[in-house]
Amino acid sequence: MTLPLDILPEVAEALAQNRPVVALESTIITHGMPFPQNVETARLVEATVRDEGATPATIAVLDGRLKVGLTETDLDRLAQMDSVAKLSRADLATCIALGQTGATTVAATMIAAHMAGIRVFATGGIGGVHKGAETTFDISADLQELAETPVTVVAAGPKAILDIPKTLEVLETLGVPVITIGQDTLPAFWSRSSDIVTPLRMDDADQVARAIAMREAMGLKGGHLIANPIPAGDEIPAPDLAPVIAQATNEAEAEGIAAKAVTPFLLQRIFELTKGRSLTANIALVLNNARFASKIAIRLCTLHGNT
Repeated sequence: MTLPLDILPEVAEALAQNRPVVALESTIITHGMPFPQNVETARLVEATVRDEGATPATIAVLDGRLKVGLTETDLDRLAQMDSVAKLSRADLATCIALGQTGATTVAATMIAAHMAGIRVFATGGIGGVHKGAETTFDISADLQELAETPVTVVAAGPKAILDIPKTLEVLETLGVPVITIGQDTLPAFWSRSSDIVTPLRMDDADQVARAIAMREAMGLKGGHLIANPIPAGDEIPAPDLAPVIAQATNEAEAEGIAAKAVTPFLLQRIFELTKGRSLTANIALVLNNARFASKIAIRLCTLHGNT
């Protein structure tokens, strides 16, 4: 069977010429932000990657085609669609086989990026271990994907709605390097820092690129999680967020929200409870991650060109 994979010509050309490419997910468009902020942000993120000297590749499934790189028309269409599937490893192939449309999570974006030969991916925050997972077993497939697929993910840490200590424990068990940029504590998505000491620290993109290249040379499977703190002027301090997250989590439990519906519900309620402040911070951290991911991708191409 022929894989219905469409790589945008701009992306294919960059990959063929060893020029830097940064993968971007599409659930931020369909499940992370309301219209029109979603498509405006998607375009702004792509423009940020280009401004840094790399080529953006937003990934989604449209009518059964796995798209690595979306056109302007594709972005507009996806941003205004209702009831778009939220795709992870478990349902990516089924969506494609049935000719359906879906947005890719971190896990699904990593899979598609690896298929296309893209080594770096910028997102907002990764999924992880949800609070209460000891009884619900609600653990994101993103963590296992980081252990399996050799794509480096640049995020502002695990989403703050998660049980971050348990998320780190699972990542450690799976052998995933968690590297925080420029500080000794792990960022917590909308907040620059938490009270959790980071497993690893690096201070620039060159160090990260060298770590990626060495892991590849050693034949170790899986990727890296790069925890890139939100800029200081854009953060929401953790003490301000804690009661908001607690209220949204309690509401989700009371309404029986579960599985893939949990994260979109919580993000929407936090947006409402912070009067839009969380969305502003979310956009700032995604752009910041796109900039840093581009720097890593550029350095990786330089290293590859020297080998």
